[in-house]
Formats: sequence, structure tokens, C-alpha cells
Amino acid sequence: MRVRRQLDSRFVRLDPDDYDDPDRDELLIRELYREFGGPLLRHVRKTTGNDLQWAEDVVQETLVRAWRNSAKLTWEPGLLWAWLLTVARRIVIDGRRRRGVRPREVEAPEEDSIAVPDGSDRTLAAIVVADALRGLSSEHREVIEETYLRDRTVSQAAEVLGIPPGTVKSRLFYALRALRTALKERGVAS
Repeated sequence: MRVRRQLDSRFVRLDPDDYDDPDRDELLIRELYREFGGPLLRHVRKTTGNDLQWAEDVVQETLVRAWRNSAKLTWEPGLLWAWLLTVARRIVIDGRRRRGVRPREVEAPEEDSIAVPDGSDRTLAAIVVADALRGLSSEHREVIEETYLRDRTVSQAAEVLGIPPGTVKSRLFYALRALRTALKERGVAS
């Protein structure tokens, strides 16, 4: 196979007689990479946002397309370079479109780290609060149970407990303060 290099510019010209040579394909792709790979990579890196891996993929795909269409291409330096730039630009545009449509890829979490909502947090919190309530005096616990747990007003709680509303308010204030302290000791409240 005869490969002639023109002296005035960088490109490869194949003789039409050499199209049946079995080594032609290998030589052609090697020459394409040698002559256009570097400049094309520098150009494509700018269009891919300096993403080297993506740029290398674009250059490879561009040169493979040139190799596939080698019989149709005009092997003049300016025309071949323009064709390569056009193909590379279209590959980058297609890549951007695909990335925009497809959801972002993330690694699948390990099975042990997947949180399953099972209500255990609420159950644990209820156990801790119940334990803290048991540590309160009976007067404080009764006031919290009547107002918060049974959803009664201060007047209704006073009537059920048989004490004045002012006493309910006072006990409730001190009961909540004691409960907050008990929960802080257990590491639940801040």
C-alpha cells in the first residue's frame, strides 16, 4: 500500500487503487489518530468543559466515523479537518442532550444502609418520654397527663383533679421544666 504525505500540509492521501488492501483499514485509523488525534482532543476538551474522559470518547468516536466513511471523504486537509470538527461538535451536542434527559447516575446504597420507615423512632421516643414521666412526682405527672395526653384545658384539668386552675398552671410549669431536664439527662432534648 502506498501512503503519500503532502509536504505543504498535514494529511494522508490514499491511492484509489489501495482500497482493497487488507492493511489499509489499520493504517488509515493509525494515520487519522496520529495526524488529527491531538489537535482534535485539544479542541474537543474546550467544548466538553475540560472533561478529559468525555473528550477522549468524542475524539475516538469522531475518528471511527471518519474511518467508516473513508471512501466518501475528501482527503484534503482543510475539508477533512472541517468534517472532523463538525462530527465532533455533533457528538458533543448529542452527549449533552442525553445527559440532560437521563437522570443523574448515583451508586446504589448498600442494603445495610437503607433506611426503612418502620415507626421505631416514634416508639423509642415514646418509651423515653414515658420513662422520664415516671421519674416525675405524682402531682406533676397528673397535670401533664390531663393537659397534654388527654388534651384538656387548664380549667377542665383543674375540675378533674379537684384543684384550682392557678395550681394546675403552676404545677404544669414546674412539671414541664422537670420533664425537660429528665429528657436532657437521657440525651433526647437539647
